[in-house]
Amino acid sequence: MQRKKTILIIDDVEANVHILMELLGEEYDLLGALEGEEALAILEEESVDLILLDILMPGMDGMEVCRRLKADEKTRDIPVIFITVKADEDSIVDAYDLGGVDYITKPFLAREVLARVKKELKFQEMMQELSMLASTDPMTKLYNRRYFSRIAQHVLALAKREVESLSVIMLDIDRFKRINDTYGHHVGDQAIILLAETITAHLRKSDFAARFGGEEFVILLPRTSLSNARSMAEKLRKAVETLTLKTAEGAEVHFTVSLGVSTVDIMTETSVEPALKRADDAMYLAKESGRNRTC
Repeated sequence: MQRKKTILIIDDVEANVHILMELLGEEYDLLGALEGEEALAILEEESVDLILLDILMPGMDGMEVCRRLKADEKTRDIPVIFITVKADEDSIVDAYDLGGVDYITKPFLAREVLARVKKELKFQEMMQELSMLASTDPMTKLYNRRYFSRIAQHVLALAKREVESLSVIMLDIDRFKRINDTYGHHVGDQAIILLAETITAHLRKSDFAARFGGEEFVILLPRTSLSNARSMAEKLRKAVETLTLKTAEGAEVHFTVSLGVSTVDIMTETSVEPALKRADDAMYLAKESGRNRTC
């Protein structure tokens, strides 16, 4: 069941907050704040999908609240719809310039508010779906190679700043062509999906995995030494050994993987590419050494 979207209503008039809550309460989870500071405190603790924001408030007005929201990486992508009595052109322009996505003047029509809220949340859903399509591999649901490269740069920058180890694992299905030739490409695809699911099951919250292409995958391991990365690779290799893929005809297909492990020299290397190359070389050494092993 899809979770309800959460909306934060910010207005210094309590009656206005109650009116909007009655209007939106059946379809959405709602939070209310009577002043800007209270709203910012709520956003430190709660995840919010949309903000309805008044402009005229004592202390920190709505414009300043929006300015602070857009300056904070945690909240800058939350869409803000202004709901206010101010109908002058300058206020409207300023609101959009600050990053507001819509502007509703009071007194408002109930159906208009509902329609605009629904439209904005639907738009945000669509943008998230497009972002997901751009960043993930459609077959495995793991990150794609292009997005992985972007993530890796951010993770490396953090590792350098914190002076923490960063390792990588490259892995590839052994004798994958034989699977395709024997059982067909649809079974080969199922093997790739099953491997991706197994990789996901072995990831920690801080790890990142991507499909690098074909039957080849990469895993980025923050705060992980070379020896610990090798241990994790071995656990994954042994898990794959136990997998059984059943075809529509009832045949049981087993496969193995070869893995290469490397660590990034965070003191001298400016990208993860050299470590990926070393891990790739190690993976091919594992294949040349008999497959189903970690190097």
